[in-house]
Amino acid sequence: MSVPSPGSLSSRLELSASAFRANVAAFRSTAGATRRVGAVLKGNAYGHGFSEMLPLAHAAADALYVITPGEGLAVRAFEAQQSAARRDVLVIGATSAAEVVELAEAGVDCVVADGSYDAAVPLLRARGLEASVHLHLDTGLGREGFTRQQLEAGAADGLAAARDVLNVKGVLSHFANTEDVTEQSYASTQLDAFARSFELLQQRIGLPATTQRHFAASAAALVLPPSRFDVVRVGISLYGLWPSTETRLSAKVVLGELPALHPVLTWRCPSQVVKWLPAGSYVGYGCTWRCGSDTRVAVLPVGYWDGYPRLASGKAHVLVNGKRCPVLGRVMMNHLIVDVTHAVTNEAPLVATLLGRDGDESISAETLAGWAQTIHYELVTRLGAHVPRRVVE
Repeated sequence: MSVPSPGSLSSRLELSASAFRANVAAFRSTAGATRRVGAVLKGNAYGHGFSEMLPLAHAAADALYVITPGEGLAVRAFEAQQSAARRDVLVIGATSAAEVVELAEAGVDCVVADGSYDAAVPLLRARGLEASVHLHLDTGLGREGFTRQQLEAGAADGLAAARDVLNVKGVLSHFANTEDVTEQSYASTQLDAFARSFELLQQRIGLPATTQRHFAASAAALVLPPSRFDVVRVGISLYGLWPSTETRLSAKVVLGELPALHPVLTWRCPSQVVKWLPAGSYVGYGCTWRCGSDTRVAVLPVGYWDGYPRLASGKAHVLVNGKRCPVLGRVMMNHLIVDVTHAVTNEAPLVATLLGRDGDESISAETLAGWAQTIHYELVTRLGAHVPRRVVE
């Protein structure tokens, strides 16, 4: 059964191609001419839409980082359809043995982070294939990756024995605490651990000193120059969002001048109805808001099903004609009700901006996330995949 198409009154996401290109350029300038800029497309491209953002990222970035094997194969399919040059593509998420073989056949790199790669080795040998892999080192996040202790206890020997089918193209790690602080002492310990483990791999498996190293995500790429290595893996900031307030403060100190990051995403919604409610009328489920006077309201066909956070009830605003309009009562599954008394002069259909700029006013993802007591990462990645997305210049 096909998925129903959204109605004509559905909310829409607009994705700015020029903003994305400007953000990539900002990181090229910050990272330096000798380093490559990789675009992270995980989480449905941070909620912006994988299929919509892929052409932009492919054209602007040097490498692409995805979370699932299917996404890696989708990049190769896109390149074939568009007769586009191949980009380096790395699947940074978990892969099964069969998926390692499939990725090897497609020329997509994958991460080896634990002993589960053992099951792929005989399959690769039987097919006469070599998989390009990046070894993930756990330097202090406590998530995936080989610890130094594991490498010393035999993991390095296992990797050495599989070098006939595992082409170690890169070594990577991931920071645990660069965004929440303005001093980077813990990150420095991770950099030291990375260097020691890299040296061990050189000794135990003959890893060349020229092996690609990558560690820095958005925050580290901005505020921790020693972490930039050969490639920077930029996620949320390529979409124009600062990782955190602390990152912005640190970047000002480290860089002297803040790079301009331009939000890529704008979320708009046409009204379902605009009408007057007399004084004393209740609005929404639970009767949590009551009109103190006659109030012109707009009913917007968008709600928490689409990714608008319910916890923003009673706190959020939208923009109409460049004016802030409060969300009244509870955010519903498929509806918001907003006070537009001072924003419009009649009951004609209107368009509200939920995220983005309208005139001199703007509502950022950070602001909406704050109203919802969460972080902007969660907010944008939870935008419904069913919400139509359109690339604009």
